[in-house]
Formats: sequence, structure tokens, C-alpha cells
Amino acid sequence: MGTTRTTAKWRNGTARLTVAGDHAAVAVEVAASYGTRRRGLLGRDGIDGAMLLTPCNSVHTFRMRFAIDVAYLDRELNVLAVTTMPPGRLGLPRPRARHVLEAEAGAMERWGLRPGVRLAISAVSPPER
Repeated sequence: MGTTRTTAKWRNGTARLTVAGDHAAVAVEVAASYGTRRRGLLGRDGIDGAMLLTPCNSVHTFRMRFAIDVAYLDRELNVLAVTTMPPGRLGLPRPRARHVLEAEAGAMERWGLRPGVRLAISAVSPPER
């Protein structure tokens, strides 16, 4: 997993998301393997924070239990588009998108995510044993 560098090697795990110019951090679950991306938020009643699907350029909300905000991100983690999707919808692929950030509906507006905003995602160190 990595930061805003385009050469970052993404791995499943946890991270922190910050919006450019904002010092508040949001907990992020990173779904980088096929299985974790496929499972996504299915079977959940909500999420604290967000989930980053990578690589990814489209999502669906079939069998979802709640509406979600979806932010499409380019290679440098710039927000290309933000939309809210109710359950049972199929999102169109975004050609320049390389990552998708999902959160409960309304969260991204509170965080100030909108097209053109740059995000930073940094790894959270695993607990020491």
C-alpha cells in the first residue's frame, strides 16, 4: 500500500485518508485483492469511514443494504466525480478512474470531497505483537 505516488503497491489493509488542506483524517479499508474488491461492502449495514477499491473504475450496489457515496479517483488520487448510489444500481465505468472510494451516503459532502480535490492516503502501521 502507499501514498499518493503512482508507483505505490496497494495491499489489503487499513489506511488514513486526508483531503488536501484539511487535517481531519478518515479511516479507510483498502480492498486491493480480487476477493476483497468483489466483496466490497456487501452484507454490511454501514461503514465507519470509507473503503478504497483499487484498481477499480466502476461499482454496483446490487444486494447492498444502504445507499453509498462513490468518488472516482485518478492515478494521483484526484477526485474525478462524486455520486450517490442507492441500492440496486449499476454505475458506469469512468475511463480515467483507477480507484473508487465508497462511504455511507452523505459522508463525502461532509468531508469536502468534490471533483478536483486531491486526496492523500497513508498506510496505518499494523499493531506490534
